[in-house]
Amino acid sequence: MLLLQVIVGGLLLGAIYALFSSGLTLIWGMMNFINFAHGEFVMLGMYVALLVVTWLAGGPATFGVAAAFALFVLGVVVYLSLVRHVMRGPMLAQILSTFGLALLLRYTAFWIFSANFVSLPQTSLSGTVNLGGILMPVAQLVAGLVAVSLTVALHLLLTRTAVGSRLLAVAEDRNAAMLMGIRPDRMQALAWGLSAASAGIAGALMATAYPWSPSVGETFGLTAFVVVALGGFGSVPGALYAGLIIGLIQALSAYWFGPIYKDIVVYGLFAALLWLRPQGLMGKA
Repeated sequence: MLLLQVIVGGLLLGAIYALFSSGLTLIWGMMNFINFAHGEFVMLGMYVALLVVTWLAGGPATFGVAAAFALFVLGVVVYLSLVRHVMRGPMLAQILSTFGLALLLRYTAFWIFSANFVSLPQTSLSGTVNLGGILMPVAQLVAGLVAVSLTVALHLLLTRTAVGSRLLAVAEDRNAAMLMGIRPDRMQALAWGLSAASAGIAGALMATAYPWSPSVGETFGLTAFVVVALGGFGSVPGALYAGLIIGLIQALSAYWFGPIYKDIVVYGLFAALLWLRPQGLMGKA
């Protein structure tokens, strides 16, 4: 029964990995642009949740919406003020610009919030629930289920709506999209907003179950790159499957070998898989 509880916990954590990684893969699929500040977006979503709870006494629904809105605005601002000016430049300019943004956001958070670990006060998601003998924290259960739902919703937005068609048209051919009356800058700003919003919601969900500090963005950013590369760059379903796999492997590795070995196992298996299938699980060769 304990092993089953570990498996369920790993899948729920993997669902959150999938949510914030889907935002990263959206940017790559739209613009072939790598955002090294994506982990910091997740971290900021956690602090937005903390501020809403401590200042406004808001519940999970309130701080989830607040994190999504705040990070959506930040994503659009980052695109308009930074990304669109460097995206047509050399790859090194793209890398250094978002890496510098990551450092700016991280050390600003250090300055405002200090380097101490914090956690959310008691919310309505406190406590545990018994699922057929499996004891799961309510916060972790709700976070995982919401993360899966939102990742699927993002995929449906991209594949089943007019907005998604415009986003994919810009990703396929920017000039052809302009001839069809689509404004690429508007669509790409929307993509950055959606990407940052997914990271913000994922951060708010993570905050309900885990403590954090400003340095946690570095870990989340690395995890997002592993998930996206494993699932296939540009594939939201691939990010979902890869996130669940990574969460499950981490949980089982910590259970069988100890927490210190979980990342070694994950990155070792990840490197082995990319050796055999470099395009990832659902990426194009």
